[in-house]
Amino acid sequence: MEHTLLAAKLLALVTRASVDLPADVEEALSRAQAQTVPGGSEAQCLTTMLSNVALARQKMLPLCQDTGALFFLVEAPAWLQRGDFEQAAARAIAEATTRGVLRQNCVNALTGRNTGNNLGYGSPVIHWHDSASTELRVTLMLKGGGSENMGAQYSLPDHGIQAGRDLDGVRRCILDAVWRAQGQGCAPGILGVAFGGDRVTSYEESKFQLLRKIGERSPEPELAALEERVLREANSLGIGPMGFGGQTSLLDVFIGWRCRLPASFFVSISYMCWCCRRQTMIIKHGEV
Repeated sequence: MEHTLLAAKLLALVTRASVDLPADVEEALSRAQAQTVPGGSEAQCLTTMLSNVALARQKMLPLCQDTGALFFLVEAPAWLQRGDFEQAAARAIAEATTRGVLRQNCVNALTGRNTGNNLGYGSPVIHWHDSASTELRVTLMLKGGGSENMGAQYSLPDHGIQAGRDLDGVRRCILDAVWRAQGQGCAPGILGVAFGGDRVTSYEESKFQLLRKIGERSPEPELAALEERVLREANSLGIGPMGFGGQTSLLDVFIGWRCRLPASFFVSISYMCWCCRRQTMIIKHGEV
């Protein structure tokens, strides 16, 4: 395969993810702004966020100084080999770093040295799924460190928050995590939540939930209802954007699940900042 063509398309995807906030997220911020008291701290904060969105798009500059960890979801047709994708992605990421679309954001955890090009063991993260389609579908999410630090995992039952092994227990975990964050992680946040699985797969599933669009409810009726309830309750806590107070602490909540062992019941919460950077690209066979 010709890596150059695929690398060029992936560079365009990385650039778009870094500089162009998805329309559904921008619209959610605008709706929140329209409901604020004019001149208040909540209104000013949301106005600044929306101004930042417009400037980043206009000037083709990163939406945030922390361009985040790179999280790829690849739905791969039979004509694409994983090694070819990885080489093209590495070339695109290195070039994006050189251009300043990505900052030098990858640190060797053993030596403490920055790799300088966002490449290294574990970076980028690539989730690979074989697809029966003839089209290549690549979704990229950039997740900053501030929001990642606000993630939380609970093992139920948790008597401290009176959370049992049921959906009400999941609800209590989510609200506890929002309250503890107090706007840190750049609220208004978007929560990806998963219960079940083991400690690793539960967190993994919670991050996959962040790929849903604002307002996209779970296909499970009881989870869809829980998403809406937790969103209302979290926004009644008065935390608001950046913790300055207000009625918009979260833009949305997405809840998923995985099967679990009888002995374990994990609830994992991935916190995404207001700057929810995710973009998708589709490549047809023969285009690369």
